[in-house]
Amino acid sequence: MATHLITGAGSGIGAALTEKLAARGDELWLLARDAGRASQLRERFSGARTLVGDLAAPARLSWAFGHQELPSRLDSLVHVAGIVELGPVAETSVATWQNQLDVNAVAPAELTRLMLPALRAARGHIVFVNSGAGLRVHPDWGPYGASKFAVRAIADALRQEERPHGLRVTTVYPGRTATPMQEKVHQQEGAAYDASRWIDPASVATTILAALDLPPDAELTELTVRPGA
Repeated sequence: MATHLITGAGSGIGAALTEKLAARGDELWLLARDAGRASQLRERFSGARTLVGDLAAPARLSWAFGHQELPSRLDSLVHVAGIVELGPVAETSVATWQNQLDVNAVAPAELTRLMLPALRAARGHIVFVNSGAGLRVHPDWGPYGASKFAVRAIADALRQEERPHGLRVTTVYPGRTATPMQEKVHQQEGAAYDASRWIDPASVATTILAALDLPPDAELTELTVRPGA
């Protein structure tokens, strides 16, 4: 039985992945931003354990975890949680830049740092669920894309740094996926939202499982997933 820590388990890709891992009996640790959210996750995913830490305040994660029990071994850490605020660079406030960079890039880096002892103990696997915006950026996507390009850099550096410890690092780049975040994006774009046009979150979760389940003699470093025809 493998042990996994997942962020963003409450909806979308994170929830789909958590459901699949729970169905096969793996041990789950789920990150929640506060105690109320943690209670909801434990109720939804019976048997799961929770850690409380706010990704919007990455500098406080170490303090928060210092007051909680942590997993001693982790077979995987999967970063799914993220936020998006669209807008042109000329009209984006410092607060908006900082919030997206904190949640999408700095917090995953800090969470990874804090969990490295447990990951190294299991020769584990770190998965960053990035975005198509981590490969190519369009107008109004500059701040979000910058945070996702940063995640790409973190993953690429970490992959080489942690190879001597036996860790694998995978970045997944989903295209538009039918999640609450995508619905918000459509609202910001002023476009009608039709979930049937986009990738099912379960399909992205299946892609993540393919990377996690690969035998230890190989590593999937990057995976790009796009909506079908």
